[in-house]
Amino acid sequence: MATLTVFTPAYNRAHTLPRTYESLKNQDCHDFVWLIVDDGSSDNTSELVRKWQNAENEFQIRYIHKENGGMHTAHNVAYENIDTELNVCIDSDDMLAENAVSLILNKWKAVKDKGYAGIIALDADMEGNIIGKGFPDGLTETTLMGYYAAGGAGDKKQIYRTDVINSYPPYPVFEGEKYVALAYKYRLIDQDYRLAVLNEVVCNVDYQEDGHSHGMWKEYVRSPRGFAFWRKVCMQYPESPKRKLVDCVHYVSSSILAKDRKFISQSPCKLLTLLSVPLGALLTVYIKKKARN
Repeated sequence: MATLTVFTPAYNRAHTLPRTYESLKNQDCHDFVWLIVDDGSSDNTSELVRKWQNAENEFQIRYIHKENGGMHTAHNVAYENIDTELNVCIDSDDMLAENAVSLILNKWKAVKDKGYAGIIALDADMEGNIIGKGFPDGLTETTLMGYYAAGGAGDKKQIYRTDVINSYPPYPVFEGEKYVALAYKYRLIDQDYRLAVLNEVVCNVDYQEDGHSHGMWKEYVRSPRGFAFWRKVCMQYPESPKRKLVDCVHYVSSSILAKDRKFISQSPCKLLTLLSVPLGALLTVYIKKKARN
């Protein structure tokens, strides 16, 4: 059995998936399975994957097709079907960096007996520039939340133990909505485990114009219950007092967008939520305006 599963949620990404595939083929270590979770694509993703499955590869390719439900539901399906010790998500418009699998597995061999939930490593853009900030000199372990609370910035790549990530609840699904923050499970894991720091780039990312990061204002309007759920989790496990207030204001806004009249009684911070209503109402107006543009 392979040690690592590289899983890739895909929705109409037949034009970028070949780049991901080539980056996997070019790894100097093939101790991994590639799991593609097709989130209801209407392009030729399935034909592409069948062609690759029939080719002579040094790694196994698994393919699961599901009804379109959003990135978090694709992650749920992936976690249900992963049987390797480690897993990492590489998006369908991204690529594994050179020698990434070797870097990950060598690091894991050195730290696997120390009780970590996994590894945190660097993302870079397609030119090799680190996304956001790197890791401070000498940092050997952290939580994801702790990294950002200490001034960190930019997306980072988490490689989790499969037994750990599956010991926490799956992402909730709200009917008619297609977004819940992937950080939900990571935030829960942060309460119990730390991550070993791998100060190397393991993924090159390419943010697409039609991706979540470019359409977040519209997503606030389309998936308000998912966002309200995430903000309640953030208030329960705050990064800082300032961030707690920000999350509370967003919770009010998402609850207004969801037309949830019980949001104050359902809040883990009822007084702060009540005080945040005026700012939350203003934020709602701003979000609706941005979503229309």
